Amino acid sequence: MSELPTVDIRTRLDALYRAEAGRILATLIRLLGNFDVAEDAMHDAFNAALQRWPEEGIPTNPRSWLISAARFKAIDGFRRRVRLDASQDDVAATLHGTEISPATAADEFSDDRLMLIFTCCHPSLAPEGRAALTLREVCGLTTEEIARAFLASAPTIAQRIVRAKAKIRDEHIPFKVPSDEELPGRLGTVLAVVYLLFNEGYSASSGSSLTRVELSAEAIRLGRILAELLPEPEVMGLLALMLLQESRRDARVDADGDLVLLEAQDRTTWNQALIHEGISLVERALSTRRFGPYPLQAAIAAVHAEARTPEETDWRQICALYAALLEMQPSPVIELNQAVAIAMHQGPQAGLARIDALFARGELRDYHLAHAARADLCRRLGRRDEARSAYEQAYSLAKSEPEKRYLQKRLQELG
Repeated sequence: MSELPTVDIRTRLDALYRAEAGRILATLIRLLGNFDVAEDAMHDAFNAALQRWPEEGIPTNPRSWLISAARFKAIDGFRRRVRLDASQDDVAATLHGTEISPATAADEFSDDRLMLIFTCCHPSLAPEGRAALTLREVCGLTTEEIARAFLASAPTIAQRIVRAKAKIRDEHIPFKVPSDEELPGRLGTVLAVVYLLFNEGYSASSGSSLTRVELSAEAIRLGRILAELLPEPEVMGLLALMLLQESRRDARVDADGDLVLLEAQDRTTWNQALIHEGISLVERALSTRRFGPYPLQAAIAAVHAEARTPEETDWRQICALYAALLEMQPSPVIELNQAVAIAMHQGPQAGLARIDALFARGELRDYHLAHAARADLCRRLGRRDEARSAYEQAYSLAKSEPEKRYLQKRLQELG
């Protein structure tokens, strides 16, 4: 162990929390069998580290130290309760006898997060609760961040999470990856959650940074595991989609951390290794001719990735792919993306008509990207007052500081 000043310990713990809290919590839920107890124990362990590490030094394997400390905190909590029944005594004895070595924490517990995702996505849970619970417990997103992802209210999301936790507890839903026979029926929700995790890492819904690298990296890691477990077209498509989007990460922000749109990005900085891997996966998925939405979305990302300049982008093909995607998976967000593609292919007026039709139906009025897209098309058409109004609406709805700075610059350009 090495000694560090308290301020350095706090910085290291903050980094550990961002990178490891999800995996630590997943392991603790498996060991303790209770979401709330595991959460409390994990936070107690981080507090204990903040008190002890300045004197004792940082452990060789911080994750296993935190898991062990949390486990003992939970055992102490069990024993402090006056009205322990026999079953709780058994739990405490079992936990006390579970030794956690650095090797165990690195190997046996490496995929606890994947097991937790499958537990949170169990078919016994209400569909609307599965993704919300997983994003909260596995990904560490706040209730407000999840609400924005689903375009729902925070109290609604909180109720879904509470009900899902109660069902897991009351029905003793097991903490495990399902059998080969069960896996295909559980896969759809799991893929949706992994992609939501990736999206929050690729384009953070709030905060000072546009991206959260640790979340998108974890989503890709889980995607690779799923592709090994079940190399189906949808799994390959999702992994391809994440890799192709991840390939542009470094080009999406400038030196000041400000947003850089696709057409203005330096394409020489795109990660060619990820692009090649992603395109290969897309081709494999599409060749099966029994693919779903993810390979189609990945195909759209591949068209962008193959264009050496914005002018070389095959917008006709992208429009056709969006049309096929909408037939397979109707969604106002997909319609919005299709409208932007149509604007690039047929002109801004054609795209604007599609967006106005969405608003006329009452769709996406609280979605800042819809107003930002409308503002951009109005600006290109010379309709400055409408563009200014739409940018202001987008600014009022945006939560990410880089996005707000981008929208503010657009407003300043309009005067």
